Amino acid sequence: MVKLESLKKSYQFKKVLKEKKVHSEFFSIFAAKNFYKPKYKEDLIVSFVMKKKIGNAVKRNKIRRKLKAIVQKLLKKRGAISKDYTYIVFGKSKAYEKDHKILFSTMQKSFKKF
Repeated sequence: MVKLESLKKSYQFKKVLKEKKVHSEFFSIFAAKNFYKPKYKEDLIVSFVMKKKIGNAVKRNKIRRKLKAIVQKLLKKRGAISKDYTYIVFGKSKAYEKDHKILFSTMQKSFKKF
């Protein structure tokens, strides 16, 4: 099973934010070629980030959980997400109200651009 590994250091975030980016109504995805290896070969390096402007911790965590579940569902589809990249997903407040199906299709289209 593929596990999600998160970025830890500030320089890692800065490096990814300078590379490719895709914006949508519900989230923004930043990607860079893997510049360090994950603990296990099959892991995907992806971080989920929410701004404090979005709302309280409950709202931010719900958005983060929704986006994380969608990424894990996409990983089960072969070829939907490339493991050659390191990703940062910035959640937006509109993702809180939207259906899982709408977010899933939008995220699937976004990941195809990398």
